[in-house]
Amino acid sequence: MEASKIRPVGTDTRLRHGRVSLALSFFVQGVVFALVVTRIPAIQDRYGISDALLPAFLAAVPILAGAGSVLTGKIVARVRPSLVPRWAQPLLLFALLGVGVGDQLWQLALALCAFGLSGGALDASMNMLGVRLQRAYGRSIMLGFHATFSLGGIAGASLAWAGAHWDLSLLASYLPVVVVLLPAVLIASRWSTDADADSEKPDPVRTGKTEGSSVTFKALLPLCLIMTFAYIGDSTVSNWSAKYLQDILGSSDELATLPYNAYMVTTLVGRAAGDFGVRRFGPVAVVRFGAVLAAAGFAVVAMAPGPWVGILGFAILGFGLCVVVPQCFAAAGRLFPNASDAAVARLNISNYVGFLVGSPLVGALGDAWSYRGAMLVPMLMILVTLVYARSFADGSARYGGVHDRSRAADVG
Repeated sequence: MEASKIRPVGTDTRLRHGRVSLALSFFVQGVVFALVVTRIPAIQDRYGISDALLPAFLAAVPILAGAGSVLTGKIVARVRPSLVPRWAQPLLLFALLGVGVGDQLWQLALALCAFGLSGGALDASMNMLGVRLQRAYGRSIMLGFHATFSLGGIAGASLAWAGAHWDLSLLASYLPVVVVLLPAVLIASRWSTDADADSEKPDPVRTGKTEGSSVTFKALLPLCLIMTFAYIGDSTVSNWSAKYLQDILGSSDELATLPYNAYMVTTLVGRAAGDFGVRRFGPVAVVRFGAVLAAAGFAVVAMAPGPWVGILGFAILGFGLCVVVPQCFAAAGRLFPNASDAAVARLNISNYVGFLVGSPLVGALGDAWSYRGAMLVPMLMILVTLVYARSFADGSARYGGVHDRSRAADVG
């Protein structure tokens, strides 16, 4: 076997540690995000936010997160991406604590500002590191990281439910989470790796301009559109699934809480298994299948005769949609192999665009037309993925199965 294909044992260990550290980062972000979005009514009550003012607070977070993502793109041109989570994760946890501690609007505004900026920076840097690690591994592992985010979301939503059930204050709900997670992220961040030594693609900051080192908007646009539409679909579920089940399908209050839970569970399952699908069939086939399945889920929801069929539709939707976003990041890394950090930072902005557009779009269509009809709009958007599915392919860099590069030893 060629010497160039043999990895030193220390390198393999470093990659395994980096993979565990990054998975924890995704998990922590999922927990914190869920703890905030699922307690919005409690936050509104604590700070006395009117219904008219609430949308401004909610819109500010993704806008600031987008700014954090752009700022991270600038920062990593000068420092290693692995340094960003070391300050972004503690700041995110302190921001969560700040939401629970304050009692005045300016204090909430300050906490949410820190939450948005640190969350955006963490989003961008985590996916940068995920792309680098996947390239170093030579096989698909990106979906696994996003699976841990989904697992964290389920854990955070469960903790939020417990806090609401036992009528705990926001501080009582958030403080134990910060106490447990803060030491964990500080310790795990020491394992973080940029995988530079293992990547077959040079860093343009260090090597100068090479092929694939210039990120062009035209080349990235298909992936930006796909990610925007995917997050419009995701925000439709998070913001409208309960209302749709109760108001349109006639469910009870308790049953109306199930669609989002079903969506999150199938998202977790789909992402946990998704890397195996990419290794076996390639990213194009997996993304096409996911897009068709997600569209079918929206169709089932739109035509559902009752709440249980509606819940089934949301579950199908989660199983299909879950593969699209991680593969967008992976595709950006392959499309710009020598500028993957910059590509990921720019692509990540589409996350927040979709989140901002999705909820008001479906709400406006539902009020002006019908909520059943409104569910067909994100369905059609998701199907656009089929038009640009080839954007996920790169014949020289497909990961997994018969596409794996030869390795003397696996890395986990």
